[in-house]
Amino acid sequence: MLLLGTVTYNIAKDWDLDTILTKLPPLGFEGVELRTTHAHGVEVSLSDAERAEVRKRFSDAGLELAGLGSAFEYHSDDPAEVRRNIEGTKEFIHLAHDIGAPGVKVRPNGIPEGADPEATFRQIGESLLEVGEYGEGFGVEIRVEVHGRDTARFPQFATIMNHANHRNVTVCWNSNPTDLIDGSIEPAFGMVADRIGLVHINELHSGYPYRTLFRLLNESGYQGFTLAEIPDSPEPDRLLRYYRALWEALQPDHESD
Repeated sequence: MLLLGTVTYNIAKDWDLDTILTKLPPLGFEGVELRTTHAHGVEVSLSDAERAEVRKRFSDAGLELAGLGSAFEYHSDDPAEVRRNIEGTKEFIHLAHDIGAPGVKVRPNGIPEGADPEATFRQIGESLLEVGEYGEGFGVEIRVEVHGRDTARFPQFATIMNHANHRNVTVCWNSNPTDLIDGSIEPAFGMVADRIGLVHINELHSGYPYRTLFRLLNESGYQGFTLAEIPDSPEPDRLLRYYRALWEALQPDHESD
């Protein structure tokens, strides 16, 4: 069963936590991925007591905390920068554990100029292995967003995931135009179908084959969130109501004969 939620990038970037918790459930959204640096303020700087309060507030509100959205990446040709991102990811793993988030989203973000692509893919994969193993000890999954010039393309992204062959390192499908190979998302989807841990979706009218994606997710046995990653709006409530209705219309059980 697919669930609908949203990320706080960008539709809810200016909402505080009270607004997120009170606004989303009545609009038909069942969960949220909290993006770092945004107005809700759920960051590693929170004290133990504040983290416990965030956890309680989500439980009381009946809104699922689908995960934390970070911007940590591991492609740099500077080893110190890679290490900084690895250690930052570990801090977010602690935060996720403390507030009850099941996963942390990370990403590749391209290939440094002049770098060997295969060596970069291996470096990213080995970094993901380290944070994946660390996260497993806290019950926090690492979700790797299909992201970045070159690294968002298949089969390149699948190569990164092959280097990060760990049960706690999963794919955050990102609904990119580059998912299409010869006009279809099925070849790319098939490369990672058994490792999808989260799904980001965007404008449902964009021409991306969402009906096919939702069918493939159901057929693969995926049961989890599809999270709207859409621009802000001066009428967010109205937009999100329409988004929910279109999302429902694109589900496989709504296909016409």
